[in-house]
Amino acid sequence: MADKKLDTAIFSGGCFWCMVEPFDTLPGIEKVVSGYTGGHVANPTYEEVCTGKTGHTEAVKITFDPEKFPYRKLVDLYWQVADPTDAMGQFQDRGDQYRPVIYYNSEEQKKIAEESKKELAESGIFDKPIVTQILKASAFYPAEEYHQDFYKKNPERYALEESAGRAAYQARFKNKH
Repeated sequence: MADKKLDTAIFSGGCFWCMVEPFDTLPGIEKVVSGYTGGHVANPTYEEVCTGKTGHTEAVKITFDPEKFPYRKLVDLYWQVADPTDAMGQFQDRGDQYRPVIYYNSEEQKKIAEESKKELAESGIFDKPIVTQILKASAFYPAEEYHQDFYKKNPERYALEESAGRAAYQARFKNKH
């Protein structure tokens, strides 16, 4: 049996609690980990990142099989779950640590993300500019265990978080697209 060639994708788009579920059960997705990336402090804690002073974003690291779920499809789904026009957070989550970023780990990922962003900007779906950053991936630090699979562990709290705007955004996006 041939070994699977897996890749990773890192996205931030608000609270990482709400960024896991949209990707978690798709075919070819091996694992989705909540964590922190893009900052200047090694091994940050949730409390440190929440201050907005470490430079990190709350993010998800997705391990996937590109044969079953190509990177482009991940990026396309990302646009559906994170508002690309809000540079200072997502929905009820405000602050630099919640800004939308696609972190690429190869020139191919960078090219795909940039092409997709350009297509989205030209589509006319949004009235405001697309401000999602596309940055080179740096160290990714898994969040504390209680943050992992939050939507499974705390379904009531997860539903409350989702009801604060993300679900409505997703419905609007699908209607416009």
